[in-house]
Amino acid sequence: MRTPFRPSLIRLAIASAFALPGYDAIAQQAAPVPDVTATTAAQAPETPAADAAQAPPAVVTAGASGEPEGPTSVVRISGSRIVARGFTQPTPTTSLTTADLEKAAKPNLFNTLAELPALQGSTGRTTSTNSTSSGIQGLSSLSLRGLGTIRTLTLLDGQRVVGANVTGVTDVSQFPQLLVKRVDVVTGGASASYGSDAVGGVVNFVTDKKFTGFKANVQGGMTKYSDDKGDTLQAAWGRGFLDDRLHVAVSGEFTKENGIDSPGFGEVGPNGRTWYKNPAYSVRPLAQTNDGLPQYRVIEHAQQYQYAKYGLITNGPLQGTAFGPGGVPFPFQYGSNGVPDGRGGVTGCVNPFCIGGDLSGSVGAGTNLAMNFKRQVAYTRMSWDLTPEHEIYFTANYAQVASHFSPNPGAAKNGNLTIQCSNPFLPASIVAACAQNNITSFAYGTANAIFPANINVHPTRTQRRFVLGADGKFQLLGREWSYDAYVTHGENKTNIDVHDITLNARYNAAIDAVRGPDGRIVCRNPVAAASGCVPLNIIGDNPVDPAAWAYIAPAQGPRQRTTQSQDVASFNLNGELFEGWAGPVSLATGAEYRREKYRVRGDAYGAGVSPDSPNNAFYPADPLLNTTVGNNWYAGNYHNGQGSYNVREAYVELNIPVLKSAIWGEANLNLADRETKYSTAGSVGSWKLGASWQTPVDGLRLRGVTSKDVRAPNLSELFAAPVVVNNVVQYQGNTITVQERTVGNTALRPEIARNNSFGIVLNQPKWAPGFSISADYFDIKVRGVISALTIQQEVDLCVAGNQEICSAMVLNSPGNNYVTVQNFNLASLHTKGVDIETAYRTNLDKFGLPGRFTFRALGTRMLHFITDSGVVGTIPVDGAGSNMGNTPKWKVLAQQTWEHDKLSLSLTERWISDGTYRNDFIECQSNCPVSTLIHPTIHSNRMKGATYLDIGGSWNFSKQLQAYFKIDNVTDRDPEPAPQTNASYGINPALYDVVGRAYRAGLRYSF
Repeated sequence: MRTPFRPSLIRLAIASAFALPGYDAIAQQAAPVPDVTATTAAQAPETPAADAAQAPPAVVTAGASGEPEGPTSVVRISGSRIVARGFTQPTPTTSLTTADLEKAAKPNLFNTLAELPALQGSTGRTTSTNSTSSGIQGLSSLSLRGLGTIRTLTLLDGQRVVGANVTGVTDVSQFPQLLVKRVDVVTGGASASYGSDAVGGVVNFVTDKKFTGFKANVQGGMTKYSDDKGDTLQAAWGRGFLDDRLHVAVSGEFTKENGIDSPGFGEVGPNGRTWYKNPAYSVRPLAQTNDGLPQYRVIEHAQQYQYAKYGLITNGPLQGTAFGPGGVPFPFQYGSNGVPDGRGGVTGCVNPFCIGGDLSGSVGAGTNLAMNFKRQVAYTRMSWDLTPEHEIYFTANYAQVASHFSPNPGAAKNGNLTIQCSNPFLPASIVAACAQNNITSFAYGTANAIFPANINVHPTRTQRRFVLGADGKFQLLGREWSYDAYVTHGENKTNIDVHDITLNARYNAAIDAVRGPDGRIVCRNPVAAASGCVPLNIIGDNPVDPAAWAYIAPAQGPRQRTTQSQDVASFNLNGELFEGWAGPVSLATGAEYRREKYRVRGDAYGAGVSPDSPNNAFYPADPLLNTTVGNNWYAGNYHNGQGSYNVREAYVELNIPVLKSAIWGEANLNLADRETKYSTAGSVGSWKLGASWQTPVDGLRLRGVTSKDVRAPNLSELFAAPVVVNNVVQYQGNTITVQERTVGNTALRPEIARNNSFGIVLNQPKWAPGFSISADYFDIKVRGVISALTIQQEVDLCVAGNQEICSAMVLNSPGNNYVTVQNFNLASLHTKGVDIETAYRTNLDKFGLPGRFTFRALGTRMLHFITDSGVVGTIPVDGAGSNMGNTPKWKVLAQQTWEHDKLSLSLTERWISDGTYRNDFIECQSNCPVSTLIHPTIHSNRMKGATYLDIGGSWNFSKQLQAYFKIDNVTDRDPEPAPQTNASYGINPALYDVVGRAYRAGLRYSF
């Protein structure tokens, strides 16, 4: 909704700006303003005027704060579109230079950035390793403030990059990283400057556009456990031709990280890691919590008693009978001294876990700890100077990022199988026991450890991106203006292939075996038998018949093919309107058109048979399979979808100096307004009002920003692949049958955020040269958050009076009832906290010591991270300090570096504070209140934090050649258990180091 405040504010600012020339006389009496503003880790980074101007570096940037090296007249800052003399932007920004990135010595810049305190919830190759269908596996995407990757805008040279996923998030691994000279992390709302998605902030990768010479980097590494071995090879070359009018730069990069494979079954960590102990939640039913004891307990050595490694009878008089080599039965050893009760339960155990016992069939650790990962990137930039003030340029980027991993071993069946007593694979003793107990079948569970291979997922993302642009300077009304304009086309093709995974219907048919009239063992279902069914023996540890495996797990598994494209045309203009009494009044303005499009196709077995997913030689027709809905695979059922939208937007940004006084200091206002029209969501405005005051107190500056920011619904939310299944819901006291129709929602509106921040900066006062510190308070509220609901939640919200959701269902027409499951603008987010950043640099000769010392530390204190789902029966939950999530109370990164002649050594500390499992838990050991869904009780609600130490160093053999090393997690600190209600690795890789001590070494060469 438009507010009268914003447009009137902008108009007032513009009117005031044009009124300022009358005060030029006063300006002559004011103290002169230097053209250079020093940049430190605690100050918004400033870099030379648009790189096109080739001005000499003005400052030592963040991470290497020191004295200015030379003058320059204008600066470019990623948090603002303004390029102006002496402009100090109010939006907090952290900058990492080439030196910072090299000290980290990571094979992927993503890993370096993800360690920054403000970045919380980023996804990489150690996250989503247990997922087959999420679509984000192997995706390196950044998240600020824990608001999610979809609310962080990632740019390359200030330009948008085509998404690597239908959510629109970019893959940092596809960027040309060797040519990156700086990364700016804007920790504040920037939608008015850059458009949609910049709710949490912006991460801008700035490349060296005029790189000249040659440089290369060769690196190798591995962990303490001799796994995750990796190699990196990078090279870049640049040169000017024809009197430097033509400039060409090219780079190529290859990175391979072998990952950490699944150890398979049982309570065992991979390759000697001893920290894995099958953690889990033991959860009692709510109805039993009136005894004063807690509902939840965190346990170790959790044993799921609904299956065993090679099979277990889970109900009836034979419950507790397990099977071993050759199908020989034996009594299963339950944990907790449990005894089966013949009804599916086990005494002394809380469903579904006992503690201890036979853990050989556990599937929790059967997930890759880190994916096998390979990235290949080729990049070129060519520019031609039409005149000394104008250039045209062309860039091309090709990138392919491939990963593979195993989400789980086997395919556990939790007591949900039925085995007939007539099954010819059963040993005679079990057949006799069936007869003795007068039963004809029994419930059965197995980890399916007999399968010859684990499920393995192979995502491959291939990007092709081209940019054609021009930039330059020109004189207008006696003042210099700059412009840049470009068009870009980008495509990302994502192929996901899953191998060694079963078709549910074929598996069920294959295990239901009988002996045929000729004495051969065949599938009982005649339709299955006629269509190629081969019996499978899952009673004990027996070799799998290759023909049976080929039938239940065909060579062509689930397959998804996605093509996503982005087309952008942009024009930006920047200059000074006039000289105000306190300095130049500067303007940045521009317009942009953007079109996003995607198309995804799944296989016939997962998506259902259609013209877009037909039966073919790889996926032949099978009468056992569901051809309408699909969903035939154990996991990885990809469905078809497509859609597109376009965006038209224009913006204006002003910098207005309002104070310049030897007594009162200097101050400026920074205002921005952007109007955006989405083809789907309609028009929406965003704005920013900021101020910065360099106080008369030496080195002390105050800054503040308030803004309205937006995130538009993405392709996935608007055009989700449709799926229709039958389901039931509770409505007006009755259980009714409905069609559950899952679709996208083209009526979604943009999320609206209010972002406020206020900061204090102390930058190198005379009494503390080389020292700087800043503290910024932030408060972000996001309303209309797009979220998905379950079918029952939608019905409950309709009953509660939500008319928008009521329009998505019909519940009073028997035979025609349906509920449309889709995203709605229902939820809200509210986060606030404090960022602290400090740096100190000094030469040690003043202390009689050799070398130069640099200290830098960044920390984020999260005060609140409140999520309100908008669902009936729930309450807002504060996730700040919940270490199961992404937002610990404290996240700190500190580094100390000593440099002398050819040698450099650095020590880095990474700290996460102690927290809870969940903040809505009530911790109690006795006299507990009755547990509820809103406030469950737990025995202990404390999850430890972690401290990690990293050591690195380098030696310069010459100006051209440098050797370096890095040891991460020197103490090999284990991750803290992160229990789940099911069997899992029980870790949180979004916060904790799950790989262990890692060694890397390499050589850098340049000339």
